[in-house]
Amino acid sequence: MAEITGDQQVQSEVLEGLATAVNHRRWFAELAQPYLGSNPIEIGSGLGDYALEWAPHTARFTATEADPDRLIALKDRLAGHTDIEVRQMLLPSEVDGAYTAAVSYNVLEHIEDDRRALQSMGRLVRPGGAVVIIVPAFPFAMSPVDIATGHVRRYTIRSLARVMQRADLRVERINYTNALGLIGYYMATSVFRLTPKEGAMVKFYDKLVLPATKAVEQRVRPPFGQSVFAVARRPR
Repeated sequence: MAEITGDQQVQSEVLEGLATAVNHRRWFAELAQPYLGSNPIEIGSGLGDYALEWAPHTARFTATEADPDRLIALKDRLAGHTDIEVRQMLLPSEVDGAYTAAVSYNVLEHIEDDRRALQSMGRLVRPGGAVVIIVPAFPFAMSPVDIATGHVRRYTIRSLARVMQRADLRVERINYTNALGLIGYYMATSVFRLTPKEGAMVKFYDKLVLPATKAVEQRVRPPFGQSVFAVARRPR
């Protein structure tokens, strides 16, 4: 295995920390679930946490990873799940498919040519299929943690909708989510210069703050948030 660089170390810490945020993961998994259909593909599955949330609700699920080392770990973790296929995929690509949906959480912000990456996701789904995205919100919240984990941008509703339209996708739904999370993330990473990872802070937020945030946002879409959630369609 290749030696872990500083950036890879931060990425691993953030991924492992988020893996302990069970309520956060289940909430975000629920957002995409109505759009996945029977045979979706996930771009950038990481440790496989979302794949394990979504796969029981589909007939067939495909998890992908670009990083060779993480791909090995992903295959090992999902080896016993016969309804999940694991493959390597790096965007942009010219691969065509007929999946019911392509879902990608916190990946697009790592890709320089996000328009071509979205076009690639559109090619992976059948006509009318969904492209489901979550990305970090608001450029002002770009922090040392963003840079260390390889983020090249953060989005607004307007900027994500614009690049989706330029990628020939029809935007169906787009909104901010996790409003209190934006405040907490900005304070932790930009003010106090902390790295979100497994620990008391993540557990406190996940168990006590996030359920209240979710309950409110199920009734009212907030004017800001830590993330932008979007669903677009490949034209029929």
